[in-house]
Amino acid sequence: MTHNTPLSPRPLRHLSEAHRRVLTTAQLRAHGVTTAELNEQCRPGGPWQPLLPNVVLLHPGPPTSEERLRGALLYAARQDARGVPAQPTAREPHGPDYPEAMITGLAALTLYGFSATPPLLSLDHVDVLVPRSRRLRSAGYVRVLRTPALPGPRTVTGLPVAPVPRALADAVTELADPHTVRRLLTEAVRAGHCEPAAVVKELTRAKLLHHPHVVDAVDALLAEGRALAEHRLYRMVREYGLPDPLWNVDLRLPGGPHLGGLDAYWPDQAVAVELDTRTPRQDDDDLWPEYARKREHLERLGITVVHITPRKLRASLEQQAAVVRTALMASADRDPAAYVVVLPR
Repeated sequence: MTHNTPLSPRPLRHLSEAHRRVLTTAQLRAHGVTTAELNEQCRPGGPWQPLLPNVVLLHPGPPTSEERLRGALLYAARQDARGVPAQPTAREPHGPDYPEAMITGLAALTLYGFSATPPLLSLDHVDVLVPRSRRLRSAGYVRVLRTPALPGPRTVTGLPVAPVPRALADAVTELADPHTVRRLLTEAVRAGHCEPAAVVKELTRAKLLHHPHVVDAVDALLAEGRALAEHRLYRMVREYGLPDPLWNVDLRLPGGPHLGGLDAYWPDQAVAVELDTRTPRQDDDDLWPEYARKREHLERLGITVVHITPRKLRASLEQQAAVVRTALMASADRDPAAYVVVLPR
């Protein structure tokens, strides 16, 4: 029996070639392969070989990167009463389901296309995320990571993969090189995989922010995130025909106190835009009242303040432009604002 020979009495033609090349022992039994036949096929020099505990590679030679990933998921997936992972259905044309298991860590980031991660075949291990309640040990090249609550997986090349922020946190947990950590976090934001706040939230959950090399990388990440948000704000003004504002200014009352910094200000309309770049690392109990006090003070002076988050700029640039345009148009119906001094920031 070769790796291309259908198994009897129930062939696996409904599976893709990749799925037919890696199966669990329970799946093989369910398709008519006896223990004796399995042992014969997996003998030294035979056509099959054990890949992981209860997972068989149905051809000789080394596994491909896809086979390693599918084998890891088959090993970690929750199985039914017969010990068989779910099989593909008409609703799952991309392959079988892997209940309660998903790829995370460096392997997941490589699947997402990160350039700062090694090729899949060069990874010593593949991280698989499972619920904390699962009694499952790491084995072979599979490292099992447990979590109280599984995140919703993303499907990449037909495989369940942890969201980028969670995969980053799981990868950073095992990395001690500051340069590598910084490259990964920066690429996540620069390539548009996720927002800085989502990354910081996961790093906080993983209790990684007490490591100096992670803190330094997060500082670089936040600076990168703010720079990208500012660039999107410039694009919004240019591409949607808004009048040019004064960029990055401080406001003061004449001879009076400092009113705060703003990312964009239209003095003729007394409309301001402020990017809300708070992150979960910061104490919202302290920081949000500061935002609110500044906004209330400016609005008492007749200045309209529009708060925009980097996420909104990334997801709906046109919608945010409409919000700013509405504020600019509404200025004609308001009383004139108080006179303020505008200074470069």
